[in-house]
Amino acid sequence: MSGLFLARNQVAVVGYAHSQVVRRSTEPLGLTALRTARAAIADAGLVPSQIDGFASSSLMPTSGDHAAQDGISVVSSDWLAQHLGTEPKYVVGFQGIGQLTGSLTLAVNALASGAADYVLLHRALYSPPGKYNDSSLTQARGGQQWSAPQGFFGALPGIALVYNEYCQRYGATREAMAHVVVEARKNGARLPWGYWYDKPLSFDDYMAEPLINDPMSRLDCDIPVHGVGVFILTRADRAKDMPNKPVFISGYANAYPSHNRISLHWTLDDMMEAGRAQAARLWEKSGFTPDQIDLPQVYDAFSPYVYIWLESLGFCPEGEAHRFVMDGNIDSDRPGSLAVVSGGGALGNGRLHGVPQLLECYLQLSGRAEARQRDATTALFSYSAPNFGGAFVLTNDAS
Repeated sequence: MSGLFLARNQVAVVGYAHSQVVRRSTEPLGLTALRTARAAIADAGLVPSQIDGFASSSLMPTSGDHAAQDGISVVSSDWLAQHLGTEPKYVVGFQGIGQLTGSLTLAVNALASGAADYVLLHRALYSPPGKYNDSSLTQARGGQQWSAPQGFFGALPGIALVYNEYCQRYGATREAMAHVVVEARKNGARLPWGYWYDKPLSFDDYMAEPLINDPMSRLDCDIPVHGVGVFILTRADRAKDMPNKPVFISGYANAYPSHNRISLHWTLDDMMEAGRAQAARLWEKSGFTPDQIDLPQVYDAFSPYVYIWLESLGFCPEGEAHRFVMDGNIDSDRPGSLAVVSGGGALGNGRLHGVPQLLECYLQLSGRAEARQRDATTALFSYSAPNFGGAFVLTNDAS
């Protein structure tokens, strides 16, 4: 154990912008990213020439045969830096799973080390024409030869296998998961930029949806969308003189699978083992404990992730998350609840890869959530699965 994060509360988020989220767009993703980046820079009280650092991940998360074209279907840090017309000192792209938390890690470290003064962090998501998982695959090679012919292709079967194991082990039901999805959609329906704005989901609608990979339906998955989120970060000494209330980075932790298995094959124990280890590092580095977090925002691209993050981070006992949500403990309209999807998450906004989670933490801690404002000093957001992603603790009180 090595103690607190050395740059604890020395880097802050000081501005943001979010594009409108649509199912598909007629404009290139790069144009959306440029417009959103300029808006975020202005929101922070800066001009483009002051941005000297760029961090992102340009992975396009599709299992189908869709071409990744920079500026069209993906937007790299390099592309954005060139087209904004800046002269940056630091341009980096994160490779691997855990795109947003990995990119944010690079941004924080660059600022803490002095490699840049103002870093633009972005994530740009594209929804390709046709079916998201369309594939012309006729032969399976390598590890996929043991999985693809049996229909184990893409992320959904992988998480469904874990969720099925959870249900059998702990007696969880679809009725319990309905509370997660309905809650996310309720909160997403309140956000004008989200895909599901003004489109809440009823319990009966969820239960009526046919299963795709038992026990999961289409409603347990975030919908692929076209959208961009941008955040501006700087050091704490600069942040104090900027127009928005700064939100400080208190600590972070990342994880990677500790067991070598075929592609996209995980077990529940794999996820929980990695999640517990990641949580231990997160609490040690940030100096906080679960009961000190006012606003956790856990990742929910697939609804079972909510259970797994709640338990691995220590917000409820292992095997109890399904009962925890059934009892109304994540209801954002209930005083004192652990409103883990108050920002709608991915299920309530669209497939934006952690942007809704980080955005909700920033809006609430900076006092910019307007009618949805909560009383919060500390927040946490997680991204991806506990065995592939990461988590950050943030605060608006650096004293």
